[in-house]
Amino acid sequence: MEMEKQRWKKIFGNCINLVCLGTLLFSVYRLVPIFYDYYTNRKVLAEIQDVYQANQKEKKVDEENKDGTIRSVFTELLQINKDIVGWIEVPDTLISYPILQSDNNEFYLSKNYRKENSRAGSIFMDYRNDVKNMGKNTILYGHRMKDQSMFAQLNKYLDSAFFERHRMIYFDTLYERYDAEIFSVYTTTTDFYYIETDFSSDQDFLTFIQQVKDRSLYQTAVEIGPTDKIITLSTCDYSYPGNEGRLVVHAKLIKHQP
Repeated sequence: MEMEKQRWKKIFGNCINLVCLGTLLFSVYRLVPIFYDYYTNRKVLAEIQDVYQANQKEKKVDEENKDGTIRSVFTELLQINKDIVGWIEVPDTLISYPILQSDNNEFYLSKNYRKENSRAGSIFMDYRNDVKNMGKNTILYGHRMKDQSMFAQLNKYLDSAFFERHRMIYFDTLYERYDAEIFSVYTTTTDFYYIETDFSSDQDFLTFIQQVKDRSLYQTAVEIGPTDKIITLSTCDYSYPGNEGRLVVHAKLIKHQP
């Protein structure tokens, strides 16, 4: 009887081991593609970052555009993908990426700048914006990736000390280079329509500005008038249930002075 109990105990133990091994192998099977995607995404982005930075070293990045033509700093980038409309950079983060734009807001959710499938997607500009004739509110979207790539590190702005030290970000476009001074940071849900691009009047625009200022975690002295323009950075925020949460950063555009 005792031997029979030992035999069944051993069988049960072996079954448990097999289940654990199976669970481990399944987890590896699921995780390996994810980590490979992270690796591939960073490798692909590093290649285009090298191209952009090389042009910066040639000091093309600060060239003036007097006739409305595309600035030469983007010539090589446009040979890689004609959908590239700019570059976004946030100091002391991983954010230094090309900005893509399609005729919809879905394509670059799951495509990199090579138009290859990618779970990280791209940083992309709202299809309603016009990079040549900048409107009141230019909107950039990016995923909040778990490896801290794309727009994940916008969450650093939830820390007041980081916010105070990094109020200026850099927005480079085909036609103009801007410094952008952050004036509002907040989390919200998609119920708040912060992605408005067209305003029926100056007063509507100023009302919108006051709304996003009121929501901000921080109060600033940045003044925004009816002729000013802003940039909005948008990514997911997982503190809200479902997929409705958003982390939003607004900044006032200022033409860069070489």
